[in-house]
Amino acid sequence: MKLNFTSIICVIVVVGTICILRTRAHYTQQWAVHIPGGSQIADEVARDHGFINHGLIFEDHYFFAHNGVAKRSAVQSIEKRVKLAADIRVSWALQQKAKRRVKRDEPRLQDSDPKWMSMWYLNRGNGLDMNVIPAWLDGVTGKGAVVTILDDGLEKDHPDLIKNYDPLASYDVNNQDSDPSPRYDMIDSNRHGTRCAGEVAATSNNSICALGVAHGAQVGGVRMLDGDVTDAVEARSLSLNPQHIDIYSASWGPDDDGKTVDGPGELATRAFIEGVTKGRNGKGSIFVWASGNGGRDHDNCNCDGYTNSIYSLSISSATEHGNVPWYSEACSSTLASTYSSGAANERQVVTTDLRHACTSSHTGTSASAPLAAGICALSLEANPNLTWRDMQHIVVRTARPQHLTANDWQVNGVGRNVSHSFGYGLMDAYAMVQLARNWITVPEQHKCEISATDAFKSIPAKSEVTIPLQVTECHGVEILEHVQAKLTIFAQRRGDLKIQLTSPMGTKVTLLAHRAHDNSRSGFSYWPFMSVHSWGESPLGTWRLEIHNDGRLMADIKQWDLTLYGTETAPAYDLKQQQGGGPVPEYDDLLHNSIDTSLNWKGGAENRKDTLEVEEKLNSSSSSCKSGSSNYCLGWLCFVLVTYSRSSASNILSVLLIPISVLISILDAVRNRNRRLERNSDNNFHFLNNTSSFNGPHFIQVQPKISHVY
Repeated sequence: MKLNFTSIICVIVVVGTICILRTRAHYTQQWAVHIPGGSQIADEVARDHGFINHGLIFEDHYFFAHNGVAKRSAVQSIEKRVKLAADIRVSWALQQKAKRRVKRDEPRLQDSDPKWMSMWYLNRGNGLDMNVIPAWLDGVTGKGAVVTILDDGLEKDHPDLIKNYDPLASYDVNNQDSDPSPRYDMIDSNRHGTRCAGEVAATSNNSICALGVAHGAQVGGVRMLDGDVTDAVEARSLSLNPQHIDIYSASWGPDDDGKTVDGPGELATRAFIEGVTKGRNGKGSIFVWASGNGGRDHDNCNCDGYTNSIYSLSISSATEHGNVPWYSEACSSTLASTYSSGAANERQVVTTDLRHACTSSHTGTSASAPLAAGICALSLEANPNLTWRDMQHIVVRTARPQHLTANDWQVNGVGRNVSHSFGYGLMDAYAMVQLARNWITVPEQHKCEISATDAFKSIPAKSEVTIPLQVTECHGVEILEHVQAKLTIFAQRRGDLKIQLTSPMGTKVTLLAHRAHDNSRSGFSYWPFMSVHSWGESPLGTWRLEIHNDGRLMADIKQWDLTLYGTETAPAYDLKQQQGGGPVPEYDDLLHNSIDTSLNWKGGAENRKDTLEVEEKLNSSSSSCKSGSSNYCLGWLCFVLVTYSRSSASNILSVLLIPISVLISILDAVRNRNRRLERNSDNNFHFLNNTSSFNGPHFIQVQPKISHVY
C-alpha cells in the first residue's frame, strides 16, 4: 500500500495534535457547578442535562461529568455551557481545564533497606536529627491524629500501612470511588503517594520496612494526580472530610521548571479558605506543602501559589550533612525544613513502596513534607486543640538553625534566625510536642491592606527602582505573621526581574530571584509574593520595595498592595517569655535523668506503657535515701528529731545538721549542673548495633539535648 503526501501530512497532524493535548492544558469532561438548594436539586439538574453528579466539592458546589463530551479537547463545549447557564437553578458552571502538576521527588534507582539503622534522620542524636525519639519516649506517637496524602494513590493493603490505614481519610477523585489504590504499571510511576504515607505512619515494631514519624496516627490517601488535574479535582481533594482529617500533606505543585507562575484556581482557593475556617470544627485544617524541586533550574517557590499561600505550612529540605540540596528552591515563604536526599554520597529516606516493598531512596522535598506532617501529628496528640495558625507559630518558635549551612542566614527584627533556604530551621519534634502541651490559642488573626499610591513606575534596562510605603496605622495588627506584596508588573522578559522587600525593622527578603529560563512576557498580574521572615515584628514604619531589572528590555510596575497579617496582642507564650517564663523543659527533667536499660523501646501502643514502667521504677527508687540525695535524708532526720525528740541533746544535734544539709544541697546543685553540661556536649543517644532483626532502637542511655526555642 502506498501512502501519498496528503496521508502523511494527515497522520503528522493527528499525532501532533494528540501530543499537544497531552502536554498542554486541555478541557475535560468535568464541570464544577454551583447549585444552591441542596443535593436533590443538583441531581435533577444533572439528570436534565445528561450529566453525572459525582457529589459535593464543598457546600453547594458539585462535581459534574458528561460522557458525551471528549475527554480531551482544545476548546470548550459551548452547547453544554449555554444550557447550564440558561438553567435558573444554576448560579454558575465552569468546564474544567486540566493543569500540569508534578510530583516533587528526585527519580533514583530503587534500593530497599528495612533497617531502623538506615533512618539516619531520626536516630543520629547530637542535634543532627529531628528530635523525634524523645517525643516517642514521652509516649507521643500521633495517636488520635489523622493525616491524608494528596497524591497518586495509596497502597492500602501494604503490610506496613494496613494497621494505620483510615478509609474515612481516603478517596479516589480520579475514578470517583472510595478505593485510593494506585494504578500499577511496569515502571511503578504511581509509587509516590505510598512512599509519602509510610514516612508518616508506617507501623512500628512489626519487622517490616521502617516506622513512621507518627506511627500511632491514622493515614489515608487521595488519588488525584493520576489523571486530569483540574481546579475541581484539587478543590475536592483539599476539602475531603474536613471534620475527620486533621492534616493534608501535598508533595506536588506546578512545574518546577524555572519559568512557570501558577497556583490554585478559584475553587481550590476557596477550599483552602473553607479548610482553615471550618475544618476540624473551626480549628482549621492543616495543609503541609513541599516547597519544590526547581533548584537546578533556578526556580523560586514564591512563583508557586500553593507553597506561598498563607494557609499552607511550606517545608523545604536539608541534606544529611546539613547543606542546601541541589534541587531546593530558596524563597521567603518557606517556614521550616526537614531532612531529605542530597548529593550522591548522602543518604536518602527509608519508607514503604509499591507492591508491598520497602525503599531507602525516597528523595526531594516530596520526602520532606510528609516528615513535617508526621511531626505536626505528634503535636496534635499533645494538644488536639491547636489551630492551623497555632501550628505555624509553634514551628517558628521551635525550628533549629544549628547544623544547617546556608549563605543567607539573617536575624530578623525580633531576634529569630531565618533563611530563604531553610526557613526558621530544622523542625524539632520534641520541642514542638512540649510547647504544644501548654500552648494557649493565639489571638484572632487580623489583616490590613495598604496601597502604594506612587507605585506606577518604569524600570529601565539594567536598573532598579525603590518604592517606599509608609505604614502609620494597621488596625488590629501590632505583631506580624504573614506579609504579602501583591504586584502587577509588565515585563518584556519576566526572568530578568529580582524583587526585594525590606521591613521597618530592617529584615530584607528576596521575594523573587532572577529566573534564567523565564522568557515570558506575561509579567505578574496582582501576584501575591509572600514572606514569613518578619514573623513577630511590628508592621509600623517604612517598607521598601526594590525591583531590579537586569535585562536589556523595559519593565513597568503598575500596582503594589501590601497585605499584613497578624495579631493585635502578642501570643500568650511570648508574654510568658517576657515575664521570665522558662524555655521548653529538658527531657532529662521529665525522665528524672535516667532510664532502665533493660527496657527496649517497642513503639506503637506499647511505647507509652514502657515509658510509664520506667517512670514507676524511677519514682519507687527515688523514695529511698540514695547517696546522691543525702541532703533530703538529713532534712528528714532534722524534722524527726525536732518533732519527736524532747531531749536538749537531740535538738542541738538537729540544729547542727541543718547547715550541713544546706551545704550538701548546694554541692548537689553544682554537681548536677556539671553533669548536665557534660551531657549536652556528648552524643545524646547510643544504639546497639543489632541488625539481625528490625525491632526498633535499643537504648543504652537516654541523655537528650536541650530543646532551644527561638
